[in-house]
Amino acid sequence: MNPMLRPFVAPALILSVTAVLALFGPSLPPTLAGLPSLGPYITLLGAGAMALWFNRGRAFIAAMSMFAAYAGYRYSVDVGAFSAKVTYTALVVLVPANILASLIQAERGVFHHHNHRWLLVIIGELLLVLWMASAGRSSLSGVAWIGVFDHWTLNSPPTPLVGRLMFAVAFGAAMWRAHPKPPAIEPRALDIGLAASLAAFFVAAEWSTSLGLFTAFMTGAGAVLFIAVLQETHRLAFNDELTGLPGRRALQERLPALGPICAIAMADVDHFKKFNDVHGHDVGDQVLKLVAARLALVEGGGVAFRYGGEEFCVIFDGRTAAEALPHLEGIRESIEAYQMAIRSEERPRDPEAGSRLRGVTLPQQLLSVTISIGVADRRSIETRPTTLLKSADQALYRAKAAGRNCVAT
Repeated sequence: MNPMLRPFVAPALILSVTAVLALFGPSLPPTLAGLPSLGPYITLLGAGAMALWFNRGRAFIAAMSMFAAYAGYRYSVDVGAFSAKVTYTALVVLVPANILASLIQAERGVFHHHNHRWLLVIIGELLLVLWMASAGRSSLSGVAWIGVFDHWTLNSPPTPLVGRLMFAVAFGAAMWRAHPKPPAIEPRALDIGLAASLAAFFVAAEWSTSLGLFTAFMTGAGAVLFIAVLQETHRLAFNDELTGLPGRRALQERLPALGPICAIAMADVDHFKKFNDVHGHDVGDQVLKLVAARLALVEGGGVAFRYGGEEFCVIFDGRTAAEALPHLEGIRESIEAYQMAIRSEERPRDPEAGSRLRGVTLPQQLLSVTISIGVADRRSIETRPTTLLKSADQALYRAKAAGRNCVAT
């Protein structure tokens, strides 16, 4: 499957099933008629608990905002028409606004230095909605809010203009966040999940007068967030954060599944310590990202992993070392031919000052990066993958002994 499409599969499947069940699902007997209304509470609370457990701040804010919106709206419907109108209008504006605010900031988790300003914001929003929804029913609220919510930009349902604009901006921000940044090759599942849950929430808001559709898509929004947090947790556990490649844990999971014919290559950045010592760790990180990005493009069915430090591993299931060799040579040559530019120390860090120097040639240093590769293949079905890995590592040492920047078998 195309890596760009993979993170969309789970949200699309969940929302499709939600739509089918909402539109064509069988009716429940009278004794169970109230059961679907518990769905949003279960999935949204579950998503919030999962996000809290794994310290995913954006997912937690989204889940709790939607939970408060659903609970508040269901309660307000029983209070009165105006209270329901105010609550509905507030939730379709505040929920995407909260998610947008979390997307604009860096992900810092739920427990960032015991900073719980987000909790104060949500409490403040709840009190504000309660105050506005009480207009005409208490002297504290007065009657001014009654006229405000009749304005054409706030008039609802369905979703008012202000809410639609907020949804569009928040959805765009989630998709922008999800867009893969090199060397990553696929969108971030958690941000795709945030975008999909926003879409489900928007559909629920559009059909708020239909209890079945409203409840179904609110349930779907919670389910999407729950799965997205699980996918994000899996990504953090199995993928290397710096390079975007699958990490050593993913490699260990993959090795036992290799077939009787396979090859494993070990690659190492030549003189990597020198890059760190002379140019600093930032340049060293750029070197690792460069090598990882090229290895991720290896052809011939190869799959690249970051093994650790400056070492990488590439497995070729169903290929011999001789068959993998030309593909590894192609990657080695592409890395050798690439000239990596180091930012000039004379270029100002201030963006405005830097923009005034556009078109002005500043001195810069070009670095050449090379890698050494050792490859070995399985000669017998009895050869264990760990033994094959060691053979590839020994071939790597032979490549280094031969002068580096080559492939050895």
